[in-house]
Amino acid sequence: MAGIYIHIPFCKQQCNYCDFHFSTSLKNKNGLLQALLQEIEIRKSFTKGAKIKTIYFGGGTPSLISGQELNQIFDQLNNHFSIEPDAEITLEANPDDLNIQKIKELKNTPINRFSIGIQSFFDQDLQFMNRAHNSQEAQRSIKGIQDAGWNNITIDLIYGTPTLSNEMWQENLQKFKQWNIPHLSAYGLTVEEKTPLFHAIKKGITANVDQEKAKQQFEILMQFAKQEELEHYEISNFAKKGFMAKHNSSYWKGDSYLGLGPSAHSFDHNKRQWNVANNSRYIKAINQGVPSIEQEILSEKEQFNEYIMVSLRTIWGANLDLIELRFSAFLVDYFNFSVGKWMKSGEIEQKENIFKLTQKGKILADRITSDLFYVD
Repeated sequence: MAGIYIHIPFCKQQCNYCDFHFSTSLKNKNGLLQALLQEIEIRKSFTKGAKIKTIYFGGGTPSLISGQELNQIFDQLNNHFSIEPDAEITLEANPDDLNIQKIKELKNTPINRFSIGIQSFFDQDLQFMNRAHNSQEAQRSIKGIQDAGWNNITIDLIYGTPTLSNEMWQENLQKFKQWNIPHLSAYGLTVEEKTPLFHAIKKGITANVDQEKAKQQFEILMQFAKQEELEHYEISNFAKKGFMAKHNSSYWKGDSYLGLGPSAHSFDHNKRQWNVANNSRYIKAINQGVPSIEQEILSEKEQFNEYIMVSLRTIWGANLDLIELRFSAFLVDYFNFSVGKWMKSGEIEQKENIFKLTQKGKILADRITSDLFYVD
């Protein structure tokens, strides 16, 4: 299965926790979109003719570009790739962009799935995060998309912020339920270096993440998912039956994907590539016919670590048969030895040759996967 990720690097303003590549200036937007159209043609051989089953517009804020601009991108994709008729095509969108006019525009595009960056239904949370929308716009955007006929929708929520109590978090989850949304991505707030949040904490302006409260809110989340019969199919992702994200699932299963646009990553089994994270340099390189791409070939140990990190976070788990097939005997022995202590303490369980995190283990997912990494 092959997928395409397209990075649209524009935002109205910077969310205080975000360390993705973006620009709040739209002055290069036309030039960048033209470069993107050229890159689609330049890199058409990357997927080796494989059928494209998923397309994902991420950012940045892809909902800042028009329906007409989206259709230009789709026309170029169809010119150079074979896209499955039932391909999952996702657009990340901010609530404040999804007004009536914008939704009408998007009805005339192939977009069939929305990922709406709600983050919270409380204004104090949204203000803390420096989001561009308010709680009313959050709910209005969901209603607008549903009323227009889309039902394949996911929303993002963030827990662990200093402004979010456990009671408020429960109310956010109830709002998700009330809107009858089939998919939820819920992330604990993380503090990345060089972000406004990092500097505010360093200066004592903002409280750091309360890890105990974040743990409690993750436990509330897991309990809610169980009660609502949502499949907890990846640490941060929950879905009703039939609504797992196909694009993200392909990442977690190790499928190949092509990344287009500045800072976008591509992956092809043991090879990872990424575009330059600078809009002007990206445009210049594409106009010269030579994309500015860096590449690394993953060693066997790096491939092993990547597989462990990704697989254990999912419902599919780490498959010992696959580990034995793909990796040298010393890595197989290392895995069998290292996983033992986590099984004894109840964080990992084994069913036949599949190793999965237990409910207890999911709380420690990052710690467990890093502990299982092979380090020379």
